[in-house]
Amino acid sequence: MARRPNVWRGLALAVPALLLIAGIALWWALAGSRARLDGTLHLGGLQSAVSVQRDALGTVTLTGKRRADLDYALGYVHAQERFFEMDLMRRMPVGELSALVGPAALPTDLNHRRHRLRAVADAAYAQLPQEQKQQLDHYRDGVNAGLADLRVKPWEYLLLGTKPQPWQSPDSLLLVAAMYLDLNGDGLNARELHIAQMRAVLPDALVDFLLSPDPDWEAPLRGRLSRSPVVPGAGVFDLRQLAPAKPTDLTAALAPALDAPRPGSNSFAVAGALTNNGAALLANDMHLGLRVPNIWFRTRLRYPDPTAPGGQRDVNGVSLPGTPAIVVGSNGQVAWGFTNSYGDWLDWVRVQRDPHDATRYKVPGGWATIERHVEHIQVKGQPDTLLTVEDTRWGPIMGRDADGTPLALQWSGAAPRNYNLALMQMERAPSTHAALALAPQFGMPVQNMLVADSAGHIGWTIAGIGVPLRGNGDPGMPFDGAQPGSGRQGWAKPAQYPRIEDPAGGRLWTANNRTIDGDALTLLGNGGHDLGARAQQIRDDLHARTGFTPGSLLDIQLDDRAIFLSRWQGLLQNALAGSNDPDLQQLRKLTAHWHGHASVGSVDYRLVRAFRNEVTTAVLAPFVRRVAQQHGDFTWPGENSAEAAVWALVHVQPPYLLDPAYPDWHALLVASAKRVATELGEQPGGLAARTWGEHNRSGINHPLSAALPAWLGRYLDMPSQPQAGDSNMPRVAAPSSGASERLDVAPGHEAHGILQMPGGQSDHPLSPFYGAGHADWANGRPTPLLPGTTQHTLTLQPLAH
Repeated sequence: MARRPNVWRGLALAVPALLLIAGIALWWALAGSRARLDGTLHLGGLQSAVSVQRDALGTVTLTGKRRADLDYALGYVHAQERFFEMDLMRRMPVGELSALVGPAALPTDLNHRRHRLRAVADAAYAQLPQEQKQQLDHYRDGVNAGLADLRVKPWEYLLLGTKPQPWQSPDSLLLVAAMYLDLNGDGLNARELHIAQMRAVLPDALVDFLLSPDPDWEAPLRGRLSRSPVVPGAGVFDLRQLAPAKPTDLTAALAPALDAPRPGSNSFAVAGALTNNGAALLANDMHLGLRVPNIWFRTRLRYPDPTAPGGQRDVNGVSLPGTPAIVVGSNGQVAWGFTNSYGDWLDWVRVQRDPHDATRYKVPGGWATIERHVEHIQVKGQPDTLLTVEDTRWGPIMGRDADGTPLALQWSGAAPRNYNLALMQMERAPSTHAALALAPQFGMPVQNMLVADSAGHIGWTIAGIGVPLRGNGDPGMPFDGAQPGSGRQGWAKPAQYPRIEDPAGGRLWTANNRTIDGDALTLLGNGGHDLGARAQQIRDDLHARTGFTPGSLLDIQLDDRAIFLSRWQGLLQNALAGSNDPDLQQLRKLTAHWHGHASVGSVDYRLVRAFRNEVTTAVLAPFVRRVAQQHGDFTWPGENSAEAAVWALVHVQPPYLLDPAYPDWHALLVASAKRVATELGEQPGGLAARTWGEHNRSGINHPLSAALPAWLGRYLDMPSQPQAGDSNMPRVAAPSSGASERLDVAPGHEAHGILQMPGGQSDHPLSPFYGAGHADWANGRPTPLLPGTTQHTLTLQPLAH
């Protein structure tokens, strides 16, 4: 008994020592997966030396004698800094996430495996020109060399208890497939399916009205505005003559109608006549889901090129880890940027099965056989999940029409021809005219491309090889695959692509809106164009100035003025005039002085925005309920604002299109305002404390942080902070989506350029570049495009022979 205190004292001393040893071991393991930043390394995949320099932000400058060596070196650097994220991006489109992270990813895997995109990427790689295959092979070898040179596998694999698999050349094309999915509605074409459901229940004239574009907010580059929506008459649809629809929770069904975040972007350009140095200026901010680290990688490439000024090519911009391409940037002669086009790149095709043989389906002139593929989806810790994919000549059967007919999905992202590395030619484009001519060759999701050059020229066109030609039928509805001449009839040729060069006003802009009309619009189609308020505000911002610098373009990117909601503020004030309800009187008082900004401290903006959402929900509810009663999976067609229809209804106020729950339209407006006052007013501090920043806090997180203890997860994530901006203004901002970069540059004057980036450059929490630059992005401070003072230099040397 007398010795027990000594035992406890020994344990008291031993436990901290053990914890210290464990901490040192953990740190040693974690530190072992940091990127190599300095020194000299000899590698077998190089023919000449490459210098790898990094500044304080982690911007990587690669300097070498051969572009092929830079492919290899970029792969090496990407793997060292970002291999886990590259792995996630190659797994996501092919439905292989569950093998890495477990059953939580199985729903995503099941959706994506139906496209069989690994087979598409393999076929795409096989048909690439030899030069492009070599580029991918050089990059692949660099990736695997970078992975192998880590003393310890990337830290995420230590956490998951798995090991990384080598990079393969077609994997880089899978990252392009991931972008197809992200920018094309996850490859589901739910929007057109829901439109078909609406047309099966509601009269066409009513559906056309509910989905009509709003000419009040359109800002096309070329062509006329859309026709103002016309409210259908009582003879078309009369709610008073119909039995009441069942009460239904419409929160999920109506979310897409309330400006839900969408993948998109802003891009605009001004001609050299409007700048102080004669070079044109380009701005680009690509709106995507935000994470830690950022999807893009700050990159500078320098190599000999006799076509470049001074014989040295100097390319600055962002690369996409997993590919060797600079996605947006400037090559000293030309700067380029993209916005999602929202053309119509997906089609449903009705599949008529043989009633006597379910393996056959009808095609023009006869019958074809359905191909069945059994896909084995590996799930960590569980047996494989088996998925049977039924494939047709158009694509996999992935849905059902409103009448139950099977639907096959025909999609530009499923065609191997639509994948290549032609975008890399932009590094050497000498002029706007030459760059626009290249754009139709790019194997990437079809985008708006804006270009500005050092001689002062600007231009717009559609970039991407996958623009389909269509035959008979409404492209927004399922095609009948058995009818000759219906559906897709091949691919558009470059000469058919619309193009604008050097417009008279010296200004161009795109923001996911409709850009053209007429035959060009018929060619591109409408896959869910943005309302246009954002594009219109950018257009007007551009026309409000007569001279531009990179800083003034950034000012436009950060414009959070709430022009779109101004008329809703007026509607709210009028609706509440004379109300005796204390809650409504307070709501009216708090929104009477309209500051007109989606700023973090704005109460009036948040309240007016909430009012618009409540009114929109109340106006659309009776129509959505009727469709949902027959199609339980119905939601409002994604990427389709109802602004035009709702605004028309609350002003025309037809009694036959009013939800019978309200005695008149004024009552609907007052009830909507009351819901805002009640729901927000019951929160701590009352209605006056409901700022926009309280609602719109950033949530930019590492993919694995949610799986860790909260204190550790917070260490991996970027700080959650109030942020200005919203969807219908240039400064697009939502908690976990928004501007994934902001670029402002005049080609040839890159030293004055700006490149903001959230989330940081490296994925390693011990890296000096983890989260680097994020604070500038969050606070709107200009970050230089060109790298700063070199902090680290690594020299990659070829092996001695």
